[in-house]
Amino acid sequence: MTAIHDVAAIASPAGASVKFPAAPYPSAASFFAAYAEEITRAMQSIEPTALDRAAGILLDAYACGSTVFCCGNGGSAAIANHLQCDHVKGVRNGTDLSPCVVSLSASVELLTAIANDIAFEDVFAYQLQSQSKPGDVLVVVSSSGQSANIIRALDAARERGLRTIALTGFQGGDARLVADVAVHVDGANYGVIEDVHQEIMHVLAQYIRQSRMTADAISASVF
Repeated sequence: MTAIHDVAAIASPAGASVKFPAAPYPSAASFFAAYAEEITRAMQSIEPTALDRAAGILLDAYACGSTVFCCGNGGSAAIANHLQCDHVKGVRNGTDLSPCVVSLSASVELLTAIANDIAFEDVFAYQLQSQSKPGDVLVVVSSSGQSANIIRALDAARERGLRTIALTGFQGGDARLVADVAVHVDGANYGVIEDVHQEIMHVLAQYIRQSRMTADAISASVF
């Protein structure tokens, strides 16, 4: 499967990544205020076309019964697990969709078995090779975009005919170039990038949900 890159997402965003923090702050409150400003700036760096393409891929997968796989390391693993929760339970609520979403980061038993017996770099790719089929989707969450197990997962997904979405930060790494769609956050702070990735995950779930609801149903529902 040939990757179709989102050119707008790969192009360098306006302005270089800002180092944060760059100096000490006198109080938690002042740090919080500056952190909030950096969150806002990072959110504004996201290319709208990348969000739209990612939403389209996910909605298409949910509508046709394909499986969406997701994965990440560390804090990004938590986002992948949360994506499974909100995109299975949340998107189904009040819609005609019944999303099938699997977090490849969720099973410590399977992860450690693959890491111990094969290689840590294969913990996600090995699962995809056993469980995925053409037309499925892989969402990777990686602040650096450089983790070997993330890149191998993207390669395995392409080989098996999956469409791929990457949520990245910093410079985006290889994941930003390999994925079909890269939703890139221009940031240089792990906390900020992970927070915005979490927001992207929520936005995609809630956008897809409301797109399958009437105006009256939306106004009567809690999101």
